[in-house]
Amino acid sequence: MVIPQQQLHSKQLFFNYCKSCEPIPGSPEELQRFEEIQKAFSGQFELFFPDNLANKTIIVIPSLTIDQEVLKKVAGSLHYEERLLCLLMLLRMPRTHVVYVSSMPIDPVIIDYYLHLLPGITGYHARQRLTLLSCYDATKVSLTQKILARPRLIERIKEALPAGHVAHIACFNTTGYERTLSVKLGVPIYGCDPSLMHWGTKSGSRKAFLKAGIPMPPGAEELKTYDDIVHAVAALKDMHPHIKKAVIKLNDGFSGEGNALITYPEHIDKKGLFNWIHHNLDKKIEPVAEGLSVQTYLEKFYDMGGIVEAFIEGVHKKSPSVQCRVNPLGEVDIISTHDQLLSGINEQVFVGAHFPADESYRTEVGAMGKLIARELQRTGVLGRFSIDFISVKEDDRWKHYAIEINLRKGGTTHPFLMLQFLTNGHYDQTSGVFKTPNNQRRCYFASDNLQSEAYKGLTPQDLINIAMFHGLHFDGASQTGVVFHMIGALSQYGKMGIVCIGSSPEEAVELYKKTIAVLDAETAVK
Repeated sequence: MVIPQQQLHSKQLFFNYCKSCEPIPGSPEELQRFEEIQKAFSGQFELFFPDNLANKTIIVIPSLTIDQEVLKKVAGSLHYEERLLCLLMLLRMPRTHVVYVSSMPIDPVIIDYYLHLLPGITGYHARQRLTLLSCYDATKVSLTQKILARPRLIERIKEALPAGHVAHIACFNTTGYERTLSVKLGVPIYGCDPSLMHWGTKSGSRKAFLKAGIPMPPGAEELKTYDDIVHAVAALKDMHPHIKKAVIKLNDGFSGEGNALITYPEHIDKKGLFNWIHHNLDKKIEPVAEGLSVQTYLEKFYDMGGIVEAFIEGVHKKSPSVQCRVNPLGEVDIISTHDQLLSGINEQVFVGAHFPADESYRTEVGAMGKLIARELQRTGVLGRFSIDFISVKEDDRWKHYAIEINLRKGGTTHPFLMLQFLTNGHYDQTSGVFKTPNNQRRCYFASDNLQSEAYKGLTPQDLINIAMFHGLHFDGASQTGVVFHMIGALSQYGKMGIVCIGSSPEEAVELYKKTIAVLDAETAVK
């Protein structure tokens, strides 16, 4: 059918008019529209979320909208967008649709891998309710910025929303870019209002811990300049002579990559120490991010600010994390506890996690996390977030220090969601244990950094074939086994993620070791 030129002209005028009506990003008009959209979310949540048969659509925007200079130091960072493919498990609800947007197209083999995991739903039925969209853009710009630069892609997202469906956006973190996208789509975000994101910075975290009455390492926040760092590092040693190192942290660091350490010199007086720090800070600090120069690190610090705090020493030291959720009705839940596995300079970089955390303290850190979460809820914080601790054993008791709040999804989010969706089980806040519907306990070990030079060249098809042949695939009958993620990073970077689910922590770790042994054997030079 040929559309008359006059009708085409009218459509173009309407399109231009709609564009002119859109509020300027960050303007009072946009903030007001976003607030109105978010207010309606509580009613949607109450009516539709508990109903597995409700007509609803989740728009997944797995954008890591953080400092790209720091992020690019993470190998295969573009493929971190694949971590939220765990949300495809929402398709187990037979009337739920998912719209998944990524920077680059995701291999159909990877999509099929996830759909095959769905319990009680055929892959065909799920695929009919899944819309995959891509920017076809691998540049070092956040995914959300790429989407905003493509108005036709935004229109395609709108067109993918079925009539009569309620919808919301699920994203990795929420910034002004995600707020602008929410307003353009007219769809709420299940996440924190960007105006409250200060509580997720290193400085904001320390303020929240103080309000909640939770112990934290001695230190100073809201630092901006070179002199601020010098004075804070010197004052820390003056007030706490026993400490040996200080940690300098960017307010918006990611996965420990925004940290730097400085070791205090021995046998020096107060005045001499200040002079030494003043003249040597830019020479002696050690940025954790590989390849990040001290000069670049300090420039980042001057731009975003940060904190200085004591490096906590300990013979027996753990790094537990508490994952929390505030829903649109204001209800606060502790979702999980983990013991994080850290590596790098003085163990500052997150590489994996054991679930649940150690039995001797998991309910204790969970209770501390809930106090902090309630304080955040009072400020208006919404969605999933995590609180990290450092725990040191002293005289057979654990002493816990809160160190940061991550007002976003993180490295412990997708493994837990996979466990929850695959088993339909639940986490008991009182015991700190996860149980399946038939009351069986489940644990896991998860990592985003299973990496080897030998794995380079393995395609997604290769990995899945290896997993099937060696019996590593998740078994729905026993509800144990291995689930892979970030598979798209494997061939180029020799890197991927893994979740090893067992009936005990020991079984989960054994599955991890078995997987490595299998992969190493399969990729050994013959």
